[in-house]
Amino acid sequence: MFGLGTPELVVILGIAFLIFGGKKLPEIGSGLGKAISSFKRGINDAEEGGKDLIDSIPGVKEAAEVKEKVDQVKNIGKVLK
Repeated sequence: MFGLGTPELVVILGIAFLIFGGKKLPEIGSGLGKAISSFKRGINDAEEGGKDLIDSIPGVKEAAEVKEKVDQVKNIGKVLK
């Protein structure tokens, strides 16, 4: 996870405990978890909106399909080299 090992995480948690205290850490953890889930939900909504946009504009869907086929042919060419 981000190149952090167990000793580094223990030091970070120890410093956080010293700064915020034991009563405040659960609140901070809960808020951080809610923020991460909200961020993920927003990313998923943006991806779905992009897919809906592609489906609603005429010609874009076909162009995307052609691009996928061209990318597949490029990948096959790389494998054959």
